[in-house]
Amino acid sequence: MTPLTEKRDESNRRDQHNERDDQPADSDFSAKDVWDELQTIYGPSNKQEEELPYDQRTIFEAILSGNWEEVDGLLNNRSFKVTVVDKVANNGNTALHIAVGNVTDQEFLRKLLGVTPENTQLSNVQNSDGSTLLHVAAMVGDVIVAEMLVAREAALLFTKDKKHRLPLAIALLNLDEKMSRFLKDQMIKYREWNTDVLSGISGDELLVILISSKQFEKANEWLKPLHKTRYYSDAVLMAIAQNFPSELNALEKYIDIIHRRVKGILKTASDYMKGRRSNSLFEMIIWVYVAMCISIEERARVYNDAIKLLNHVCSSIHDNYQPISEHHRYYKDPIFEATRQNAYEVVQQIVLRFPNAIWSANEDGHNIVQYAVINRSENVYNVLYQMNKHKNTYKTIKDPSQNNLLHLAARLAPASRLNLISGAALQVQHELKWFKEVKRFVSPLCITEKNSFGETPEMVFTREHKELVIEGEKWIKTTAESYTITVALITTIVFAAAITVPGGNNQDMGIPLFTNNPAFTIFAISDAISLFTAVTSLLIFLSILTTRFAQQDFLYKLPTKLMVGLVMLLTSTTAMIVAFGATLYLVFGQGNSKILIPIVVLTCLSIISFVILQFPLIRDLMTARFGRSIFGKKRDEPFY
Repeated sequence: MTPLTEKRDESNRRDQHNERDDQPADSDFSAKDVWDELQTIYGPSNKQEEELPYDQRTIFEAILSGNWEEVDGLLNNRSFKVTVVDKVANNGNTALHIAVGNVTDQEFLRKLLGVTPENTQLSNVQNSDGSTLLHVAAMVGDVIVAEMLVAREAALLFTKDKKHRLPLAIALLNLDEKMSRFLKDQMIKYREWNTDVLSGISGDELLVILISSKQFEKANEWLKPLHKTRYYSDAVLMAIAQNFPSELNALEKYIDIIHRRVKGILKTASDYMKGRRSNSLFEMIIWVYVAMCISIEERARVYNDAIKLLNHVCSSIHDNYQPISEHHRYYKDPIFEATRQNAYEVVQQIVLRFPNAIWSANEDGHNIVQYAVINRSENVYNVLYQMNKHKNTYKTIKDPSQNNLLHLAARLAPASRLNLISGAALQVQHELKWFKEVKRFVSPLCITEKNSFGETPEMVFTREHKELVIEGEKWIKTTAESYTITVALITTIVFAAAITVPGGNNQDMGIPLFTNNPAFTIFAISDAISLFTAVTSLLIFLSILTTRFAQQDFLYKLPTKLMVGLVMLLTSTTAMIVAFGATLYLVFGQGNSKILIPIVVLTCLSIISFVILQFPLIRDLMTARFGRSIFGKKRDEPFY
């Protein structure tokens, strides 16, 4: 192995390690992790019978049984040395903790609270993790018990555990809407909903939980009274970057505009149809359309709420009284996460508020444009088209390894981006499009320029995509072979049908007996179309199997051939089924028009089934070949 190869391999290992470091860690607020942790805190210990003293074990078992007479008898026994606020479990849970977490009889708990020692503050009754009784109630989602506890001592609402979590945070972690609403309402009732409530670690945590669960509307609602009186840690902006919703596409925006204009008419129509039993096709279409519009409207609302929250948080960070030089620690990590997630709106808002963010660099020395190219984030990359003269800087910019922008485009895209594209061949095409786009943008000198390892961009692309090209070749060959067998079978069938016409021929003149029948005309035309398109499709698929599969062929040549061949196959299959339906009618339907209905239904069913199954691949091929380019100026407002 040459020193150059060793150096390059070492760099690749370092890049892969750094890329893994750049990947976001699993959410700290995973529902499973939270449940496991809380279950460990509040659940019964497996070693209690072996390690706990007799009194603690006895009261523990009595509470779990829910037998108040037994519990009352123990507590009134002078020789019994345990009270309801003493710890009776290895994890520090008291008898009250066990009752709140396990007993479903609220009257039992009410009686147990009634025998607490005098002057006991429930906010001070905590287990080893600092969790109060209200934390446990929030975890199990018992609103009635929570009401009982808050009525007894409102300070429980604002008592934090050792991880600085309020009971409200526990309810949000469990996605318990009812408990969350109750706790928030009670917090507003007993203390003004101000900066103190959403301050520090616990305040940011509440916002992060809401953002991570996509509850942007609720986050905005909670922040209304705060205006811009506080700033947030980078965790809040990071959560927005990680969970920012995608914008509606052009078609969805158009549908949403139409829906808003005819919303009243559709509501009236829906109300009218609710009282009817008829299930006509028109009504089904209306219901499907309404459901689709409601989904689009909901997505638009979530997106607008996210934009509003993003503006609020960025403004709050910008308007705080810390030195401007300190702002970067709030936006540095979020802006790179937003770039990785292709969240253009987050990047734009951060750069708008903090212009210096455009020059931020990550641990590998890459700025946001370089990082966008590495992660194939086209929305962020397109900001180059919104820049003024600053974009010229990126035409020759290099990273610490002397890679220009084209070297970075030559790298293999992250698996998370490639997996969004169906088929290895289309993945290679996507990579070639990126390379071609960046090649058009950079300075001509960058095309043949070498990096620190002596590689040109073309060399990097070939090395990085070698395995993907092989996979693409196998995928397209396998696909073409499968379709070739199908087309050959169709060709045989329709050719045989052409020379063996339904009903036979006139023995004297050789003319088909059903020549003047409209159904025979449909048969003849459909069979001819099926035969010609099947032969065309067969020739195209054979040409794919004999091609050289050069790297550049994956850009347009191979996908176009596969698309045309598949469209011909779809046309041939459709025509063959129509011809078969016409044959059935000619043979069995003469004088019996009722047989026409099942023939038409079954024919349509077969065609629709085939189209539905094959349409996704055809759509992907047509979009990749003729669809609107993902590159270019998409917005009019200047970026930097």
